[in-house]
Amino acid sequence: MALHKDTTAEHPTSNRPNPFVVAANPLVASNVRPPHDRLEDLPVPPDIAYQLIHDELLLDGNAQLNLATFVTTWMEPQASRLMAECSNKNMIDKDEYPQTAEFESRCVRILADLWHAPDAATAIGCSTTGSSEACMLAGMALKRRWSNRQGPGSTARPNLVMGINVQVCWDKFCNYWEVEPRFVPMEGDRFHLTAAEVASRCDENTIGVVAIFGSTFDGSFEPVADIARTLDDLEARTGLAVPLHVDGASGAMIAPFLDPELQWDFVLDRVVSINTSGHKYGLVYPGVGWVVWRDRDALPEELVFRVNYLGGEMPTFALNFSRPGAQVVAQYYTFLRLGREGFRAVQQATRDVATGLAASVAGLGPFRVLTKGDELPVFAFTTTEDARFSVFDLSRRLRERGWLVPAYTFPENREDLAVLRVVCRNGFTHDLASMFLRDLKVALPELDQQQSPGAAPAAASAFHH
Repeated sequence: MALHKDTTAEHPTSNRPNPFVVAANPLVASNVRPPHDRLEDLPVPPDIAYQLIHDELLLDGNAQLNLATFVTTWMEPQASRLMAECSNKNMIDKDEYPQTAEFESRCVRILADLWHAPDAATAIGCSTTGSSEACMLAGMALKRRWSNRQGPGSTARPNLVMGINVQVCWDKFCNYWEVEPRFVPMEGDRFHLTAAEVASRCDENTIGVVAIFGSTFDGSFEPVADIARTLDDLEARTGLAVPLHVDGASGAMIAPFLDPELQWDFVLDRVVSINTSGHKYGLVYPGVGWVVWRDRDALPEELVFRVNYLGGEMPTFALNFSRPGAQVVAQYYTFLRLGREGFRAVQQATRDVATGLAASVAGLGPFRVLTKGDELPVFAFTTTEDARFSVFDLSRRLRERGWLVPAYTFPENREDLAVLRVVCRNGFTHDLASMFLRDLKVALPELDQQQSPGAAPAAASAFHH
């Protein structure tokens, strides 16, 4: 029998990594822990750094199953490749990256033409980091036009009229720029601003009215043409010329292709500016937004800075400065790639999924559908009075299957109404919709066994994506 020396003491097994495991996953042997509060002293090999972060990100929700967000979660690989190639280009360096700047200008003209600007070739507009910044810029222009009409030493306080369903960026605008927000509350089954509510809230200090063309609460379009006619009548009766801004964060990239007969854009003389979110139904990854003014008179010249930057004069109107040019390039790629007919096909397919899914949910029994997905491809639904579960119960159950569906209460005057909202986007197919419906049906029998609906969580407020 062969004799072997015991080497355990010389080589403790606790310090000897399994060579097969190490080959499969270097993290096992690395003993690296990611910093939580302070920067570590030593560097980490790139593969290990990547794997650590990659593994932690597995705890995020699945973007494809996220029915809460309006933001684009799928693009073609060619678009992703272009974005990677442009990730190191600073959008603000227009003198150094003139073609990226040219793409931005082309996008502005394309949008101006799409929205029936009087002269799209000379339209003025810009890209932003998203529709929230675009709203801020449009609001600043409204306030400056009002301010320029005030006499010396005026102490008047400006106000802005809008529905309570506006995106939170408008609350921020009014707070940051000291404008009185005149919110029109919801009432009964009226969940957004209507023409009848506008005129009585306008006066000589109203800098504008904001119409939401695609409410985040339920996906409905506010009646922009009716609001514009009301403001036209107000001016004819009183002389008050109140401009209209259209927040088309989502709808401004839906209606031109699916509802061409709908009057909501610059075809209405009252509309002075429009914003949209390129990273929503503009079909681009976050973050890019756009704002276009009707003409140069709508954007006071003094708000545009002309900066001598890196050897060239650069006009700029923005709240941000340096930002990547990748999203602007991706927006131009999407315009080039799809054209009008491609956009129509994509948006129609998305609306078809929304309307079909809304109809299926309505047919299940314990639900009441508030909107049908036939404006924005978005619908909201609530439970019937005799249901033994709440929308919050159902949201939690759907999350167990990976579906992220927000449940929230409506704002002031309808805080009694709690809903679920489903946002359908490019990439959310009929197949995925059928799987969502299947999982919803599977959850119902167990939820029906509850004695009573569960309470809303403390933070059950509206999503503002």
